[in-house]
Amino acid sequence: REKPVVLCGINIYFSASLQGGVNDEITLTAYIIIALLQIPLPVTHSVVRNALFCLETAADEKENHVYTKALMAYTFALAGKEEKRKALLGSLEKEAVKKDGSVHWQRPGKEPEVDLPYYRYRAPSAEVEMTAYVLLAYLTTQPAPSQEELSFASLIAKWISSQQNPNGGFSSTQVSCFPPATSHTNVRRWEVSDPQVG
Repeated sequence: REKPVVLCGINIYFSASLQGGVNDEITLTAYIIIALLQIPLPVTHSVVRNALFCLETAADEKENHVYTKALMAYTFALAGKEEKRKALLGSLEKEAVKKDGSVHWQRPGKEPEVDLPYYRYRAPSAEVEMTAYVLLAYLTTQPAPSQEELSFASLIAKWISSQQNPNGGFSSTQVSCFPPATSHTNVRRWEVSDPQVG
């Protein structure tokens, strides 16, 4: 059943069954703008422009959830809003979990992992998703990510790859879309910046 939703002044109809874990206006707005920018709709389009203004206002709030920050960082990266992208990535880096030569993000208040012999912990899919959004935000910049950003991104990619199951997938189909997307983004960057690749 469809229900109307107003996101940052935009009337949108969507099926409630497709809502998933999204439970606030800002997160849902970021999802929609990511999709619109990937079409690609220009940032000058009124819907995108108005929603980006709403997200910019929300990004200045101090109490944003880490998942929301990750989504907004990628949204601003796609929109070419480099200053907002860098500010959110700086904030996210302070909340990062740096362990065993890798980097990831987790939900606030999460119980510590139990270190058991012969057991390989796999994070909940929401944590893999938010970490993948941060990775995409690091890789999506013009003209190309700096060497420092690529080095940090490789630590994120290391953690994401450690979350794969024995068949190469992840705990949800949504998460399974990220590694090919990040790989494609990274390859495309190198093809553009390195004339030796061919």
